[in-house]
Amino acid sequence: MADINTFLTQYLDYLELEKNRSIKTRENYGRYLKAFFEYNKIAKPNDITLDSVMQFRLHLARESKDGKNLKRITQSYYIIALRNFLKFLIKRDIETLSPDKIELPKIARRQIEIIEYSELERLLNAPDTGTFRGLRDKAILETLFSTGLRVSELCNLDRYINLERGEIAVRGKGEKLRVVFLSDGAKEAIKNYLDKRSDALDKLFVSLSKESGNKKPKVIGKITSRAVQRLIDFYKRKAGITKKITPHQIRHQFATDLLMNGADLRSVQELLGHSNISTTQVYTHITNKQLKEIHESFHGKRRK
Repeated sequence: MADINTFLTQYLDYLELEKNRSIKTRENYGRYLKAFFEYNKIAKPNDITLDSVMQFRLHLARESKDGKNLKRITQSYYIIALRNFLKFLIKRDIETLSPDKIELPKIARRQIEIIEYSELERLLNAPDTGTFRGLRDKAILETLFSTGLRVSELCNLDRYINLERGEIAVRGKGEKLRVVFLSDGAKEAIKNYLDKRSDALDKLFVSLSKESGNKKPKVIGKITSRAVQRLIDFYKRKAGITKKITPHQIRHQFATDLLMNGADLRSVQELLGHSNISTTQVYTHITNKQLKEIHESFHGKRRK
């Protein structure tokens, strides 16, 4: 029988080729599984036992308590990766532990934090649109809030989009294709920005060199996720917002804004590109809070 690393390589190839998972997912699953193999000195599939899984889970939990800050949700990723690997082996009639014997840890539903709408408006209006950098940044912020794109999806947008239609086809996680829509504000911001572009790069949003005097910054390549985070940090401070804001949080703002204004959960799921509606349901606690406020404001007012 082949050793465990051979099966691991086959599994990671399967993830990438057959399941259309990203290179990043492949890297993460490889890291999670190698950590389990190394900790338990796993050499072949039938070395994997329920006891070895339990010992590894204790190891992860204790590492977290020792200050390594391994959150429970992160610990669960290791176990999810292992279960999926075991399913892969069993489908190929390899003798190993049944994945059904491994219970996933129960994780408290994460709470989504959003900023006030007035703060969001200040953030969107913070860029100085009298400069090329400000035009780009305004277009980025408006596009993030209008579409709910993941930051990686934003960075990969094609420059040549149909602004009149205001629709963009996006290839997201698992190579799934979906359509997102641009608001009038986003369309105007993108048009103003593109009108000042003179380079030939085919990506919509670009990285810029540092300004030198009054010279217009040069386009130096496709914008990165880290650069988007930095510009959000900059405008957050400029707008006087003390809460943490990330590109993904603006995606949360997009989703909760739709739900609070009456959109149904299935439609929001489609717009976000979630495979499973349970992922989208994480936003319902915010709309439930809105319902509580309505109840407190309007219920029983005629009672003495």
